Parts: sequence; C-alpha cells; structure tokens
Amino acid sequence: MNSLLQRIKAFVFGKESGYAFATITLIIAVIPEGFFKCLKQIKCLSFCKEWSDIALIIIGRVILCCGIFLVVKILFNIWYKNRTEVEIKGLNYKIVVEYGDITSITEGKRVIHFDECFTTIVGKAPGDIKSDSVCGQYLLKNPDINVPALIEQAGITPLKGKSKYNNNTKYESGILVPNGDDLLMAFAKLDKNGRADMTYEEYLKTLDKLWGEIDRYHGTEDVYVPILGSLITHFDKDLTQQQLLDIMISSYRLHDRKLKIPNRLHIVCKEREGFSLNNAFGVE
Repeated sequence: MNSLLQRIKAFVFGKESGYAFATITLIIAVIPEGFFKCLKQIKCLSFCKEWSDIALIIIGRVILCCGIFLVVKILFNIWYKNRTEVEIKGLNYKIVVEYGDITSITEGKRVIHFDECFTTIVGKAPGDIKSDSVCGQYLLKNPDINVPALIEQAGITPLKGKSKYNNNTKYESGILVPNGDDLLMAFAKLDKNGRADMTYEEYLKTLDKLWGEIDRYHGTEDVYVPILGSLITHFDKDLTQQQLLDIMISSYRLHDRKLKIPNRLHIVCKEREGFSLNNAFGVE
C-alpha cells in the first residue's frame, strides 16, 4: 500500500509536474469560458447538450487539465531520458556532465590522464596503456608525442621515490603537463605488476591536486575531463562509474578554486548500463 502511495505521489509531484501545472495554468487563463459552451454544438458530444453551462465548463476544464498534464509528463520524460548533457549550477561556477568522446573534442582544454609514470606504450601487457582507454586513444591519435620533453619543458619534478612497477620514475598524481590545448595528467598509481591501483583517499587527494592545476592552466577556456578511474583502475572500495562521477562533482564543488563563469568544467562520460546523467549529484 505504501509503495502504491509513493508511486502516485511521484507521478503527481515529480520533477516534471511543475512544468505541467504551469502549462495548465497558462492555458486555462487564456481559454475563455465560451470555448467550453461551444462543445454543445459538436455532434459527437451531443450527450452534453442537456448539461448546464457551469457543469460543462467545470467538466471541460477538468478533462483539459488531465489531458495537458499527461501530455507534458510524457514529453518531459522522453526529453529527460534522452538528453545527452546536464548542467549543475553553483555560486559563480557551472559543471556540465555530458556523453561523448573526449579525444574527439576540439574546443577548450582537454585533460588526458596517464598513469603516475606517464607511460606511452600502448599494448596488452599489464603495465601498458590499454588501447580502449582515453589515454590509449589519445596516444594512437598522437603517435609522435614526446612526453618526456613536455615534462622537462614544463619544469615538472618527479617524486623522490620510485614506482612499484619496475622502479620507474613517477610523478605526483593530479599534476598536469601542458601539450598545446591538452593537459596531460599523472593519475593512477601502479602496483608491482603494472596494474592501476589507488585507495579512496589517494583518489580524493588526486582530485584536489587536479582542480588546483586546472585553475593554473585553463586560461579563459572551458576544461573537459573524463570520469577518472572508471575503466580499469582498481580501488580499495567498489566504486561504480556513477559513484566516481558523484565524487568528482562533490570534490570540485568543495574546492576553493573553480573555473569562474562563463568558463565551465565539463565532465565527459561514456554511456554504460546502470549509469545515467540524470542521477548525477546535484542534477535538477
């Protein structure tokens, strides 16, 4: 019984109901009472000829309101389920969450995340960059990129310790290396087998570093970031793409450095089963 009542409540007072009620109010205010009185002249509505004008107006308005309510609900739900981007607004900042391929975006600054060692070998070995990852696609589209030279040019200093994987040189997770309009990011830590492996706390620390770096490099352009860690990164907690998106949004909203309007942070997502832009934290 409670479940039924909750469904009825959600249907009548859902997000789209406000639009439906506003539309009903507007149309009822515009349509004159004479419109309903004219219904008696329609042959197929001959059964209402004996009704009084007041009854005809009341019943006509009720039927019209119900019809408008259902039409608006249906149209809103079609749009709601098929929209490809949503916007989250805050005090002097905006976040856009959208479906797309970040490697195909040609405007603004793109953040491309590597591992902590800025590995550039695309392959199937555990320590290689996977070809279907954002980094792998980027490297395949830019085969002549010289990451060590870019790191040196940016004056980025490696961390004192070495990576667990082959004792390779490693960099602080979240740090950015400019490459034209692209911002190459040190992200996933590597275990001894070359597998991307991070704790939840390390992930939060990385995001905190990233937002500061973006503030440093974005200039006057929008910045596009993928959902970090949603493909092959292993965490000490079971985190879905939906949860990772919410963590990124929450972290950015709490950070003291954000892109100021009109510049926006774009989080670019892959469409997957069990994931929806509409369920992102802060989405209306």
